[in-house]
Amino acid sequence: MTIRTGLIGYGLGGAVFHAPLIRSCPLLSLEAVATRRAVPEGLRAVSDPQALIADPAIDLIVISTPNASHFPLAMAALEAGKHVVVDKPFAASAEQADRLIALAHERDRRLTVFHNRRWDGDFLTVRELLASGRIGEVMLCEMHWDRFRLALRPGWKDEAAEGTGLLYDLGSHLIDQALVLFGAPERISGDLAVQRSGAAVDDYFALTFHYGPRRVILSASTLVAAPRPRFALYAKGGSLVKFGIDPQEDQLKTGLRPDEPGYGEEPQRLHGIITLPDGGCERIPTLGGLYPEYYRRVAAAIAEGAPVPIEPADARLGLAIIEAARQSAEQGCAVEIG
Repeated sequence: MTIRTGLIGYGLGGAVFHAPLIRSCPLLSLEAVATRRAVPEGLRAVSDPQALIADPAIDLIVISTPNASHFPLAMAALEAGKHVVVDKPFAASAEQADRLIALAHERDRRLTVFHNRRWDGDFLTVRELLASGRIGEVMLCEMHWDRFRLALRPGWKDEAAEGTGLLYDLGSHLIDQALVLFGAPERISGDLAVQRSGAAVDDYFALTFHYGPRRVILSASTLVAAPRPRFALYAKGGSLVKFGIDPQEDQLKTGLRPDEPGYGEEPQRLHGIITLPDGGCERIPTLGGLYPEYYRRVAAAIAEGAPVPIEPADARLGLAIIEAARQSAEQGCAVEIG
């Protein structure tokens, strides 16, 4: 079967991530895009998202729009009987996520969230390393995502609106990766700040996840010109430190297709370094990134009844953690995760 797909939104997410990845999946057919932007020749554009949702020829709706619109568009698509992929963050609150999950269950539709960073090469490498037990029990993990953007960007991401700010943006990815590696924490401590002049939303955060004696620290900033390690794991049998960001986003921006040579491959200079207790060091090759795997699993979920690539409950937990982090930052104390 061919799963006829409609994409809502053709900004960075729609044009760079979703459209090329949808087209890389043989079972998916990108039929139309709801956007007022220019689209490539041969791709049908419609101006009204609701018209795309109502189109009886569309099986799957992919939502890549400003964060505040994720919930109402996903609700409308599920009401129309469509399967739905929602860009992260899943919604603006855990309560909204609950409503989407309940409606998908009621309508027997597949619902999933685009947490593509589970298929970053560096994350896949860290996950495999932890599963191997090679460095033993991790007692401290630090995950950073740093940028240097002194100027505010035009557009919705730096505006005060539902679901905006760095914690919803990059934090959604970091939280999801931490939950996959270590599960839900017992408590969370959060620190948020607005550091750039004129900024209306948080552009810095640091979260600490508490797991008994283990600590997992997630942090992102827009004012770091010399980025901190993307992953730093300190375990009883050694440490792994890894710099650099997965290359797939930049490759897709340049037009490299997922089926072309070199896609997902990281330069050797960015491979992580394992340091053992005796002082020995070695580089650990980064596994190739696999963003196309996401839509392969979406197609399998719809066509074969396989599990969706990201369970909505996982994304819902991420939203609950964002809410707990904001509560912790406001109250100045750790918050338990129920």
